[in-house]
Amino acid sequence: MRRYIAPRRYLLSGETFGPHSHLPHVFCDVLVVGSGIAGLRAALAAAEHANVVVVTKAEPDESNTKYAQGGIAAATFGNGRKGDTVESHVADTLNAGQGLCDEETVRQILSEGPARIRELLEWGVEFDGTANGLDLAQEGGHSVPRIVHARGDSTGAEVETVLLRRVQQHPDIQVVDHAFTVDLLTGPDAEEGQRCLGALVADKRWGLMLVWAKQTILATGGAGQIYRETTNPSIATGDGLAMAYRAGCELRDLEFMQFHPTTLYLAGASRALISETVRGEGAVLRNKDGEAFMPRYHPAGDLAPRDVVSLAIVREMQRTNATQVYLDLRHLDREAVLKRFPRLQELCATFDLDIATDMLPVRPSAHYTIGGISTDARGRTTLVGLWACGEVASTTLHGANRLGSNSLLEGLVCGCWAGMEAGKAAGSTPRMEPRPLTADISRKWESGDKINVADVSNSLRSIIWRNVGIERHAASLQEANQMIDFWCSYVMDKEFHEPRGWELQNMLTVAKLMTVAALQREETRGVHYRADFPQRDDVRWRRHIVHRRDSDRPET
Repeated sequence: MRRYIAPRRYLLSGETFGPHSHLPHVFCDVLVVGSGIAGLRAALAAAEHANVVVVTKAEPDESNTKYAQGGIAAATFGNGRKGDTVESHVADTLNAGQGLCDEETVRQILSEGPARIRELLEWGVEFDGTANGLDLAQEGGHSVPRIVHARGDSTGAEVETVLLRRVQQHPDIQVVDHAFTVDLLTGPDAEEGQRCLGALVADKRWGLMLVWAKQTILATGGAGQIYRETTNPSIATGDGLAMAYRAGCELRDLEFMQFHPTTLYLAGASRALISETVRGEGAVLRNKDGEAFMPRYHPAGDLAPRDVVSLAIVREMQRTNATQVYLDLRHLDREAVLKRFPRLQELCATFDLDIATDMLPVRPSAHYTIGGISTDARGRTTLVGLWACGEVASTTLHGANRLGSNSLLEGLVCGCWAGMEAGKAAGSTPRMEPRPLTADISRKWESGDKINVADVSNSLRSIIWRNVGIERHAASLQEANQMIDFWCSYVMDKEFHEPRGWELQNMLTVAKLMTVAALQREETRGVHYRADFPQRDDVRWRRHIVHRRDSDRPET
């Protein structure tokens, strides 16, 4: 099985960014790549100890965080209700993770949840509630209501707005938007061997520049855009995963991609997420014949875990020869529904749908990259000087299946910890100076100008959706693997000079690693469903699958 897919250390040659390139040099204590919840919280924490530069590839508020509807899971009481505890939250998370969570890491992160919620309240986040306390919602897999939310179904946007305002007002943080991070810079260190030295960044206004940083934090989000059907914005192309792999970092659990069971399925509409909280408030999934089908698939019915619901929807579509199922809120109180889900109503109204009187056509889409760069709870990666937090990181909090609304919590907690640790480390790191880089960068690569980037990207996204989606088996995975190898054979050895080309190379890298991992894991666990190995196998597979560029080898 061919696994080695990135023989090049850098996407650009030394002629472009090497020692004789005359590129501008920028110096900072801490470089944060990404401006979602994890990146912004990391920047604020790091700025308590050091000066910080935040680089983001689009508008500062464009991230998966902005589109997160459901809320933040934390064991905090609301509306005077008692009964929730951190241990209950831990138990639900471990149950969802199906044997691949690290229990101590889970407990550390979830124990910090209430403090982070209180902090957001102090900073001005307006969570929904009454004089008696926060309003708490329940989602599939949670044993009690514990999801705090803001503006009904706009939690992510509310939190992003507050954090970004604090970042932009901070005197020791500079935000550089519309700047694409091409590669991490690595080089030898007298005391620590190889270390991260910063990043090569392509700024829309100033062009390429070398950003030298004492400590670097990746908070670049996930890779949902390698799938044709996804809830993720266009920026989620797996850039952080791919550049970390090229730099020699360990990546873990990439076979686990979580599919959100309910995304709006209408011609001409983006695959907008319909929060799991909608079912938590009483909405029912129905097939094309109007039958409520979830009780046939799981005792918890519509509140079953996400992987169960996604697979049940696929099975029901196959059984009834349909392209979608329907989410039904018609039996709920109209005023309450419109107040609770204003963003969903606004979206559906553009397609002449009323969420209180019409059934909503839905089907699953790729949603959350569970695997990522291997880190501990504090965000420390296997490369000295590099940290990772948020969706790009694999902390082992989620295991094989993320419990709903644990992602924003992880971004807050681990972003805070990674920023704090990186900021402190920068304080004890000598002044950063340009130094020799790891790997031969003198070779000139053939231009990628003749590659139809959009065509390859669309073909890749289609085959990953068909063959590496909710249902997987060896034959389809091998077909995808062979096609990715073919595309890599004429794309990965080219040099591009604009983001679309770099994104394609990153997507191919992540797609290859994800497909190989899915082929390797010959069992069904969490979100990874192998039709040819339908049972969970704790004897052989209660372990992580890891990738490192220096240990993945080509076929001989």
